[in-house]
Amino acid sequence: MTFETIEFGIQEGIGRLVLNRPSSLNSFNVRMHEELARALDRLEAEETLRCLLITGKGRGFCAGQDLSDESVRPGDGEPDLGHAIETHYNPLIRRLRALPVPVVCAVNGVAAGAGANLALACDIVLAARSASFVQAFCRLGLVPDSGGTWQLPRLVGQARATALAMLGEKISAEQATAWGMIWKVVDDQALAEESEALVKHFSTQPTGGLALIKQALNASWGNSLDQQLDLERDLQRTAGRSEDYREGVTAFMEKRQPVFRGR
Repeated sequence: MTFETIEFGIQEGIGRLVLNRPSSLNSFNVRMHEELARALDRLEAEETLRCLLITGKGRGFCAGQDLSDESVRPGDGEPDLGHAIETHYNPLIRRLRALPVPVVCAVNGVAAGAGANLALACDIVLAARSASFVQAFCRLGLVPDSGGTWQLPRLVGQARATALAMLGEKISAEQATAWGMIWKVVDDQALAEESEALVKHFSTQPTGGLALIKQALNASWGNSLDQQLDLERDLQRTAGRSEDYREGVTAFMEKRQPVFRGR
């Protein structure tokens, strides 16, 4: 399977996906969306998958939509941006959120528009100190998409989310960390090493249990406390029947490091 706009592979349970249109700051076009969908097909079918790392090639993570792409460029007619969202962006975000493994994002430069919201859809986000995030939609008369209007109020609160969406101001990786938008900021030269260490850690952990944690956290926004308590009960019942739980308890009793198999 060959790709032009991304680099992709799975090795020792770790999926690595690199956005690879550096000359356009890895902005999305139709070809990239199609290749991302093919990569996700592979990831969803890979039974040994333990985690996924997403980053960008070159000096930027992702500048959002490539406005030169014919699918979104205004012409004689009126472009149907809703079609582009329904066909490409929404499935991408839904599939990443549903992927039953930890998804780590290493933001290596500017993350703008849908690129910023792609990063925020991941489970754990690391960013280089020189990286930045910007909701650029308002500068074009558009609405934040790719889950931006859902993620931002939950991550940074209504007041900050409104200002970010309506002003389109760029914020630094350090500010994003201070606001709770992302997990951690690291020095530029340490980003690759830190993100690799994180995915290698996840590749040794109880993958099924982590998937259930992800499921519970995703569901919590729409649940009442009673509903969430019931969900925790049901998920814990499932987790308690796993091979990894048995190994974890056995290792604890034997005072040794557990060897989790992701089962």
